[in-house]
Amino acid sequence: MSDALWAGKQSRKIISRIVVEGDLVLQTPAHFGNGDTDELVDMPLLVDPLDGRTPLLTGTSIAGALRSYLRERERGYGQSADGKSASVLLFGALKYNKNEEEGEQSPLIVEDALGKNFGIEIRNSVVIDPKSRTTWENRLFDLELWQAGTTFPLRFELVIREGDDEVRLKQALATALKGFNDGSITLGARKRRGYGRVRVPEWRVKRYDLTTPEGLLDWIENGDKPLEYVKPVSDIKTALGINELLPDRRQFFHLEATFSLDGSLLIRSGSGQDDRGPDIVHLHARQADGSIKPVLPGTSLAGALRARALRIVNTIANEDEAQKLVGEMFGPEVNNGGDPKSSRVIVSEAVINNARTDLVQNRVSIDRFTGGARETALFNEQPAFGGDDTVLTLELRLMNPQDKEIGLLLLLLKDLWTGDLPLGGEVGVGRGRLKGKRAVLTLQRDGGTQEWKIVANGRGLTIDGDRNELEQFVRALSN
Repeated sequence: MSDALWAGKQSRKIISRIVVEGDLVLQTPAHFGNGDTDELVDMPLLVDPLDGRTPLLTGTSIAGALRSYLRERERGYGQSADGKSASVLLFGALKYNKNEEEGEQSPLIVEDALGKNFGIEIRNSVVIDPKSRTTWENRLFDLELWQAGTTFPLRFELVIREGDDEVRLKQALATALKGFNDGSITLGARKRRGYGRVRVPEWRVKRYDLTTPEGLLDWIENGDKPLEYVKPVSDIKTALGINELLPDRRQFFHLEATFSLDGSLLIRSGSGQDDRGPDIVHLHARQADGSIKPVLPGTSLAGALRARALRIVNTIANEDEAQKLVGEMFGPEVNNGGDPKSSRVIVSEAVINNARTDLVQNRVSIDRFTGGARETALFNEQPAFGGDDTVLTLELRLMNPQDKEIGLLLLLLKDLWTGDLPLGGEVGVGRGRLKGKRAVLTLQRDGGTQEWKIVANGRGLTIDGDRNELEQFVRALSN
């Protein structure tokens, strides 16, 4: 006769439980959608059903993001995991069809998180026609976002069973949680366009030894309580007692470039400040520290880069080849009928520092026939004006880069650097031009890392690194 389900031989033989807590703070706005629409916005937010207003970040979303990052770091972008992978060890095996064998239960318990210190902002998005640089009809939509600074208390529980490799489990968990602080894990919708960047400043960890009466009683009495009395630690490796993380096998080309604003920039917010304010106001967003600053959203930057990339490739290849190359990098155009595919280019939202945003510019529309002002065509704008110390830093990353794709990004950097690729609206009247100051290029591929530093030096450039290799990337684009 088989043992009863409640018998000791049938138990998981848990010998310890490790509880990890930390406060996840949004560094840029994030959209955690409820999968529905309402009368006000096209993409509303997911909230706690009990009160209908508190932000809700589900444990499934957290676990999915951690699993994906851990698999990519261990295996590389786009690679699948096997039964010996750390992602399978920590999160359990995925069963894609009924013919596959059942995997073991995940030893990691991830709880839902309810947000605090939250606020809501609304962003409008449009689809730009790359040929006319105007908006496509019926391609305007808006979405709700939790503001930067919204905080989600995270709680994880790692179950250690008899016979488990505790060191390897903790190493996998530390590697996964490290992704919250190096910019590798972003959460929510449109996360490859600057939304959903997060950071966990400190971690609190406690291990309950269930093999001793003291540890078991401590778990029974305090296991469900927050670790408020545990000293926080900034490094998750130190908190979990791990010496090394899993090796990073991802391949990517990372570009971080700092520009000054040459003139003015206008990214339209949803509306003016109020009924008495300007008709058009540059987009501002709350930052994680609570300040309100003008920003260049990743959606605007990615749209401009995509359109210019298409123009560049069209000069050396036919239209179909150009669409294919740009689509493989930035994702295919939905209207072309191709299969949806996420972008391999990840673009971040940029804060515009030291910009002048309190100046209002009055403008009129001129009648081409009479040469006079059109009636009812007076409007005013409040853009972000640049000065000598007005700077913004743009970041983008290309996953699994090919040489020709790196070359295309270098040409895009050149156009931004020289002001030939303006950003935002009203570029026809001189807005949106940048001037390059410095850039750091990093290529991680085939187990090695290369770096180039570019600094503006008068009318020339100072390049620290093998410039011949950069030229080879550009030449690969035309081959």
